[in-house]
Amino acid sequence: MRRTIEIQQAGPVPGTVPGRPGPAGARCEAFIRGLYEEHGALLVRFATRLLGGDRHRAEDILQEAAVRAWRHSGTLGTQTKGLRPWLFTVVRNLVIDDQRSRRAASTASEPFEQAELPVADEVERTLTSHVVTQAMRDLSERQREVLIHMYFLGNSVAQTAEALGVPPGTVKSRTYYAMRALRAALEVRGVEC
Repeated sequence: MRRTIEIQQAGPVPGTVPGRPGPAGARCEAFIRGLYEEHGALLVRFATRLLGGDRHRAEDILQEAAVRAWRHSGTLGTQTKGLRPWLFTVVRNLVIDDQRSRRAASTASEPFEQAELPVADEVERTLTSHVVTQAMRDLSERQREVLIHMYFLGNSVAQTAEALGVPPGTVKSRTYYAMRALRAALEVRGVEC
């Protein structure tokens, strides 16, 4: 026995022309189109590499990232420029979530692929390095100097003070404010500290 379901079409949304998106729909479409044009190809390649060459899953990941970008457009702004680090972080996190859910769904008898982990770790390390480098550019020259000496070169407070020609207390103060500014710059880029 076959059942027939009748679907009734609702009338047009007030303030719109039937068959055409309203102002909000047009903005959404323009935002998504701009995002795909500016970042789509690069993000799909990135996700495809992380997923071991699975382009279809990579495109699904990109679609989800685009939806998340639209949902957060109020905090990110509606311009697609400057979204790249945030989008890479979202894509990476979506790939990790996808791999976890697939791994959990697979049976225990399937062999564990260790090759996935080093690639994901290396990509994550490279991406994090790129985001930190961009965030460092937002800092003042004095803040950058003290962080480079203290964290990248591994100097002590005394060594940094001597290299910069300032008292050790100044090094400690600059380090504190530089770390605070760096944390804020990273959070803007979607990295939780």
